Amino acid sequence: MNTTNSEAAGNTQISYTVTFPEAQAHYADIEMNISGLKQNVLDLKMPVWTPGSYLVREFSKNVESFSAEASGKPLDYKKTRKNIWQIQTINVSAIKIKYRVYAFELSVRTSYIDVNHAFLSNSGIFMYPADMLHHPSTIHIIPYKGWAKVSTSLEMVNGDPFTVYSPDYDILFDSPIEVGNQDVFGFDVGGVKYEVAMCGGGNYDKERLSKDIPKIVEHEVAIYGENPNKHYVFIVHNTSKGGGGLEHLSSTVLGAARDSYNTDKGYQGFLSLVAHEHFHLWNVKRLRPIALGPFDYDNENYTTDLWIAEGFTAYYQDIIVRRTNLYPPDNYLGVLAADINYVANQPGNKVQTLAEASYDAWVKYYRPNENSVNTNISYYNKGSIMALMFDLEIINDTKGKYSLDDVMKYMYDTYYKTQKRGYTDLEFKQGLEKFSGENLDEFYKKYIYGLDDIDYDKYLGYAGYHLNDEFAGNNDPNLGVITTTKDGKITVSNVLRGTAAWIDGINVNDEITAVDNNKVTDMATVLNGKKPGDRITVSVVRDGLPLNLPVTLLKKTQVKYKIDSLANPTPQQLVVRKKWLSL
Repeated sequence: MNTTNSEAAGNTQISYTVTFPEAQAHYADIEMNISGLKQNVLDLKMPVWTPGSYLVREFSKNVESFSAEASGKPLDYKKTRKNIWQIQTINVSAIKIKYRVYAFELSVRTSYIDVNHAFLSNSGIFMYPADMLHHPSTIHIIPYKGWAKVSTSLEMVNGDPFTVYSPDYDILFDSPIEVGNQDVFGFDVGGVKYEVAMCGGGNYDKERLSKDIPKIVEHEVAIYGENPNKHYVFIVHNTSKGGGGLEHLSSTVLGAARDSYNTDKGYQGFLSLVAHEHFHLWNVKRLRPIALGPFDYDNENYTTDLWIAEGFTAYYQDIIVRRTNLYPPDNYLGVLAADINYVANQPGNKVQTLAEASYDAWVKYYRPNENSVNTNISYYNKGSIMALMFDLEIINDTKGKYSLDDVMKYMYDTYYKTQKRGYTDLEFKQGLEKFSGENLDEFYKKYIYGLDDIDYDKYLGYAGYHLNDEFAGNNDPNLGVITTTKDGKITVSNVLRGTAAWIDGINVNDEITAVDNNKVTDMATVLNGKKPGDRITVSVVRDGLPLNLPVTLLKKTQVKYKIDSLANPTPQQLVVRKKWLSL
């Protein structure tokens, strides 16, 4: 009788040993030992994506030198899919698998190894037996020479930081591991131990961070009423440029510019990143769309609700830094205006709905091209604006009694804690309606499933603010291209939909050489003295050949909003403002 993986999983023991004999060449060597097997065939799988980053990344492409043996004798195997190795295990109860992983993509979502440290994003490191996702495993790390520390949210075994335990593969794939000589400091918040592991150096101030990060943590815990962790880890990769973050169940990985901590913009940006990724330990890791768990690690996991999972988190990242007085109200209003300007000026805002942006993240948001600006909208930025609108609506309608915070806590308590499942589109909408006291059918039709213009002044008006467009009344012409300059050559990188360049045929990758026979050295001044309706000749080099393009200039349609207070806000507006901005 053939026994399947699932039937044989009960008494199976799984362990891994990770070594770095060629760290300088960016390799991890993995030895996987499995005992208690009873099946004739064992399928080993490597995930194709990592939760929180909605792109099939094909981690198996980095695997090489795969082998399997039992009692010192090699076992037959074959690949049956891009990420599946099938091993013949007839009359075999214990096997040893070895393979190597190349890791040289430095990001918050991919593994990276060099002689200084190893960052293991585990969905791209550890194979797992099919049908055994719920099985525990032990991971033993043998560090490269000179490495002395391990930072991870996985629990140590017998107090050994280099041996950790995972209760199942969902936890393992959601618990990155940093190995090296990272600068580690920490603090406690409400009995929860927090660890910050700084990698790559930087001009950060540990004392300042140890005071400010807890303020963010405490505020977020207060929203949900509990911290479900006992131990939480911030792994921070400080590089020359930095950028990005990826949430995990009990940890996060942040990318920061190592020399940016001593500027207001850099430091406040880092605190917003901290607030964003830490907020995710509730919103999306536990309070989640129903499609995002249990995960299918072989395929895309589609949802139309990333505008909630990511967009609402993007809203909270900035409003929380404001509420904790880590930057003043004017800074927050400036950040909010930048979000509004981004959405309003993105041509794709008129093409892709928020629900579509969420669902198509796998093929559009994470795979941008030169035309994405014309076809896509970010569910981060526009989702954040939806959260703003709901927050102000609820605060206004309840005269400050409730806010979006109450919706988030209600949804967390109802679906994560009580029903122990994700929410549907309808259920989240009903949660919003419960606290707003309004039917949101029309709102969803306009803004979630539709492309209607947002009435910003209506919602900002609840708090006594309005938008002021600094470009209003201008009659400036606009060509409609985004360019890059390298080695003195000005090259078109994007052509914006509906602009003069779009209509009259300027292409991406055109090198702009002249306008009206005048050599172009600075795109900022190329239209000086021109007005909408003027006909100009744009000289370009396309595929190595010179070309003259007649172009009729159009009026600049971009906006540049700032948020100003109404001259005489009403008492009700001041109540909303105080509640919203924690004044």
